[in-house]
Amino acid sequence: MVNTRKLGRTAVAAAGAAGLVALAAAGASAASSASPPALKLVAGGTEVTLDSVVDYGVDLDLGTHVVAGNAPIEVRATRASYSSPVVATQYVHGKPVRQLPKGLVTGFSGLGKFLHITLTDAAGKKVLEKDQAVCLNGDGSRTRPDAPATSPYPDGCTANPFTQGAVWGLQTGWSARTYGDGDPVQLAAGKYKATVTVNKAYRDFLKIPAKDSSVKLNVTVQKSDTSGAQKMSSNSVAPKPNAARPAGKASVPKGPKPDLRPVPAWGIVVAPGDEGTPDANKDFLQFSATVWNAGPSPLVLDGFRRQGKDLMDAYQYFYNAQGKQVGYQNTGTLEWDGRDGHNHWHFTDFARYSLLNAKQTEVVRSQKEAFCLAATDSIDYTVKNANWHPDNTDLHTACGDHGSLSVREVLDVGSGDTYVQSLPGQSFDITNLANGTYYVQVTANPENRLFESSTKNNVALRKVVLGGTKHHRTVQVPPVGVINAP
Repeated sequence: MVNTRKLGRTAVAAAGAAGLVALAAAGASAASSASPPALKLVAGGTEVTLDSVVDYGVDLDLGTHVVAGNAPIEVRATRASYSSPVVATQYVHGKPVRQLPKGLVTGFSGLGKFLHITLTDAAGKKVLEKDQAVCLNGDGSRTRPDAPATSPYPDGCTANPFTQGAVWGLQTGWSARTYGDGDPVQLAAGKYKATVTVNKAYRDFLKIPAKDSSVKLNVTVQKSDTSGAQKMSSNSVAPKPNAARPAGKASVPKGPKPDLRPVPAWGIVVAPGDEGTPDANKDFLQFSATVWNAGPSPLVLDGFRRQGKDLMDAYQYFYNAQGKQVGYQNTGTLEWDGRDGHNHWHFTDFARYSLLNAKQTEVVRSQKEAFCLAATDSIDYTVKNANWHPDNTDLHTACGDHGSLSVREVLDVGSGDTYVQSLPGQSFDITNLANGTYYVQVTANPENRLFESSTKNNVALRKVVLGGTKHHRTVQVPPVGVINAP
């Protein structure tokens, strides 16, 4: 969901932007004489400047792109269960046609080892050689006047550890930047020559000619004054809420409903309380929790403020199979949370987090009871009615501010909402708990305030084993099937 970019990354020469335009024009004029390949590797310019950041390194963004030919390139990756490997399949006109060779795609972050990059220094010595994954949903645009005006495919290839399905695609005549947020490399300031090539397995699968699968670049690495890698978030625009409370008789019509499902807790660690606080002598089990919507209908909530109160009345809306609103029902309240790190409106009773003992009896409950709903993670974009372009992916734009008269919070089909439980009160206080086996329980819609198609799948458990001594506690987190994401 929320896209991030590192400051101090590539500064491609000014000619680079014009390079893709010139390439597009050349491709359009030649279209009548030769059909473009299914996929082509191109560079915006042959001169690339990279920043070397102190205590960080260099983002190896060489300004290369892949461009689709006369048809979209679409790949869908799925996992039958948490114990199953990821299987990637090429789709044409919405139908599966052939699986990608085994080993090319092993996760949900894109086409693994798609590119091979080699750098040599001024003396011709090889200083770096590595493979690079490519996200077909990467930053891109139309490269030909005859290309479709929009792309139907999702933005980015971000994945939750428990993602079950992903859709990656490149629209006809569109480009995708090949670089994502990869790990930095260490390069001294100086001049280099780079060769970027599509690896043979993909060349063979997509039938890319040799002349369209490799580019050579002149690279300059320069020192940057920026210390460390900094990140900034892009802004998203939330859909506008209704201007007034819904009119007419409230009802819950038959038809499509959202289906809220938690995934097992992840990002599990133990940590002492912050020094200088009342919690300094305590130990906490911290974790991340995700609840997603398996559809086939979005979860849409409007909140309308009570006059003079830090409280809103919440309404859930219902839609028919054609996407038309056909009903609504009051589902509780939203409350203003003015604490640092929040400062937005929270819907109450969206989820509940509990720590259970070996007999699966609750021993600690998180005080986290209210939530701002937003599509922070893609969980399964292959389910029916999955929205590949959810509108509100950023908590800072989806959840309003203290002056808001109303808000709309949406959890669209296929997406999940993740919360990191690291604060005291939200994480589990394990100071006085004995070592042994426990379970982190994530429950969606615990009070059944929200109307769903099913409530039989609203609980997920993750086994943990506590050990160690006070202030030196340990936690072991067994894998879930083949997913080893503590």
